Amino acid sequence: MKVFVIIPAAGLGTRMSPPSPAKTPTKQFKHLGGVPILVHTLRVFAASPSVSEIILALRKDEIAGFRAQLEQQYPEILGKPLQIVEGGEHRQDSVASALRNLKADPDDIVLIHDAVRPFITQEIVAHVIEAAQKHHAAIAGWPAVDTVKQVERTSDGAIVKSTIPRASIVMAQTPQGFRYDILKKAFDDANADGFLGTDEASLIERAGLPVEVVMGSPRNIKITTPADMELAEFYLSSSR
Repeated sequence: MKVFVIIPAAGLGTRMSPPSPAKTPTKQFKHLGGVPILVHTLRVFAASPSVSEIILALRKDEIAGFRAQLEQQYPEILGKPLQIVEGGEHRQDSVASALRNLKADPDDIVLIHDAVRPFITQEIVAHVIEAAQKHHAAIAGWPAVDTVKQVERTSDGAIVKSTIPRASIVMAQTPQGFRYDILKKAFDDANADGFLGTDEASLIERAGLPVEVVMGSPRNIKITTPADMELAEFYLSSSR
């Protein structure tokens, strides 16, 4: 059995900084401690003894430049087989592109991880792989801390309809791991039906299959906003 890691990184990341005529780095290429966020993320999987290959999905105009940057500045990442493929407009398009370039057996495990979650640990990666082997579909998740309200949107904002018990809520993280055959069929079915999910697990859920949750970490943050970047800088400095 092999373990493949897909990292969709073709997004524009407009919540980190608004679009502008000037060419600014997309969020995955912004520097954290002097190193691109994406490089921090890749380093974790490149160092994992369980991972057989990494497939990275980038925008077409970023592929050559990033490959050269890895060769010149971060060659340790290339110690693990790494494919860079062209991503799409949506995350689902990027993962589908990676799947098309993946030569896997039905029972191989495919992990999908957000490019901008650089604080993922080897322990969480191992737990997701183990759970995916056993249950065929698994995600990292973290219990909800705040009270969760279901609302109805109105022209003035929103009205609370109910309170959802926190015990039944987890905040989905990545990596998300699946048997290749299950994931590929879920993607093929979604594509045929024109369905766009919010994450890979949502496609598995749509197929009526169970998804196991393993414990993630409060530090496994997705760097999306400037405030997230400040927190990431703190986490990085405190780990040194």
